[in-house]
Amino acid sequence: MKLSHLSLIACLFASTQAMALSTDRDQPVHIYSDTQQLDMQSNQVTFAGDVKLKQGSIAINADKVIVTRSKADGSIQKIEGYGDLATFSQLTDDGKTLYGEAKELYYEVSVDQLTMIDEAMLSQDDSEIRGPKIRYKISSQKLIADGKQKGDRVSTVLQPQAVQE
Repeated sequence: MKLSHLSLIACLFASTQAMALSTDRDQPVHIYSDTQQLDMQSNQVTFAGDVKLKQGSIAINADKVIVTRSKADGSIQKIEGYGDLATFSQLTDDGKTLYGEAKELYYEVSVDQLTMIDEAMLSQDDSEIRGPKIRYKISSQKLIADGKQKGDRVSTVLQPQAVQE
């Protein structure tokens, strides 16, 4: 059964041939929130209260966002978003929008991977995948969706235009 889900998922995202907007990583990060707390020991900044993060076309909206920076060079290593539901969106080089939501978002900047946990959903071109956990490597368009426990199910909706392209 998992193999059929992986085949459907491959059809969903392979049909678009879209890569994340290549200029996003070179853009400054703008974060707006009600409060922020800096922990200099761990190089983490915690933003809380209707947090809005933008970096180029990347947008994360959440109740709480934690940004972890490298101690060596200050670059952003990881962005965590928490909420009911936290959202992620990004434009692709061909102008399409990748949209995700979950109660927990983990965006690992160095490997360009988005992991969504708890009520996770990822959509593009009106097709969507839902499951307890979705991992999506944005630059290479590789996706794994699975359950947290045995018996959890993943659902996929493919719109006709996505299958025919």
